[in-house]
Amino acid sequence: MRALIVDRSVPAGLRIGEVPDPDPAPHQAVIRVTATSLNHGEVQYVREDAPQDAVLGWDAAGIVEQAAADGSGPPAGTPVVTLGWSGAWAEFRAVDTDLIGTAPAGAEPAALSTVPVAATTALRALHRLGPLLGRRVLITGATGGTGRYAVQLARLGGAHVVAATGDPAAHGAGLRELGAAEVVTGARDLDAPVHGAIDLVGGSRLVDAYQRLAEGGTVVAVGHSAGADETFPYGAFFGDQGRHDRSVTSFFLLGCRDLGPDLSWLARQVAIGTLRPSIAWQGDWHRVGEAAEALLSRRLHGKAVLEVGRPLV
Repeated sequence: MRALIVDRSVPAGLRIGEVPDPDPAPHQAVIRVTATSLNHGEVQYVREDAPQDAVLGWDAAGIVEQAAADGSGPPAGTPVVTLGWSGAWAEFRAVDTDLIGTAPAGAEPAALSTVPVAATTALRALHRLGPLLGRRVLITGATGGTGRYAVQLARLGGAHVVAATGDPAAHGAGLRELGAAEVVTGARDLDAPVHGAIDLVGGSRLVDAYQRLAEGGTVVAVGHSAGADETFPYGAFFGDQGRHDRSVTSFFLLGCRDLGPDLSWLARQVAIGTLRPSIAWQGDWHRVGEAAEALLSRRLHGKAVLEVGRPLV
């Protein structure tokens, strides 16, 4: 089969080449990939550290080519969204069946491919905050793929959503269309505390979000794009300063082994239009270098999607 393989002798660090077909374990299905979306972490860090000729990729949408031998997971011919440590940047991938979500027939593969990391991370992070109805929730890094899903999901849960972005003038209208009630530059601009926060930036943004939590509030540390330390000032965790019982927590998506139902639910919401995938770049997988550069330069506000498997030209 063909795949995008790591090759440091070419400018993009990736090229299309021939690799062996996947050899699935009994609890894995083989998926014919039709679209994959790129994530900043895999393009920036995983690609740099991967061995020569590795096949990377976390997110993929496609069709079940071969059902799992142990009988778990969907049957052959089912449209699916998939998540895994690697293998999405190929014509076929083997995936654990508990990391497969089913999708409605006829759903757009490009839109579905944005679900696995971005939407599922947003959903699981919001679950950490507890009930959202009537609560003020801050989303930092709201213009990225995960941030845009987090804004929409928080609003669906009944939250008063405050979206933080580096350029509210440029992105405020779009974030309000997705469900944000307020758009700010950062937590320091808030005129009132928030009951919870999803931080997708890290560094000082995480510290600021914690400082603006109401009593009993939680900030979920998800992203680290700032590439900076989180340094809390002396006294930040004192319990006698008017607001106490606040917490910082985190989680690792691929450490969650029961993601199939979440993936299926999210895929359906995207397919029926309840959630918007916010695709900022879409093209054939031969253009992976262009897509990766746009993602790493922070020119994209949303997801980059590669269409997989077109014949070589």
